[in-house]
Amino acid sequence: MAISHKGAEFLLRSRLSDAERGNVDALFELGVSYSTGRGGVAVDLIEAHKWFNLAALNGCTRGQHCRAEISVEMTAREIAEAQRAARAWLAVSGSAVGQRYAA
Repeated sequence: MAISHKGAEFLLRSRLSDAERGNVDALFELGVSYSTGRGGVAVDLIEAHKWFNLAALNGCTRGQHCRAEISVEMTAREIAEAQRAARAWLAVSGSAVGQRYAA
């Protein structure tokens, strides 16, 4: 059964909100959503890498594994862009994750 556009937006906002509160599972799930298109999210390997990277920074071994898996499908430029996006998210999110790793 397909998820409606509104339903997909709600799920994404919910996961983002959880991620900002430092929920490592939410970080990982955002990576899964962007890498697979789950929940009606458009596949975007740069976004997926960003979220898997943030999960990995918090000790999520699944995030480390998935980040490595999608990296083989990405160019060096795309990986660098994903890493910049992760650093930017840490800097502006005000999340527990950001507070831990922004320093």
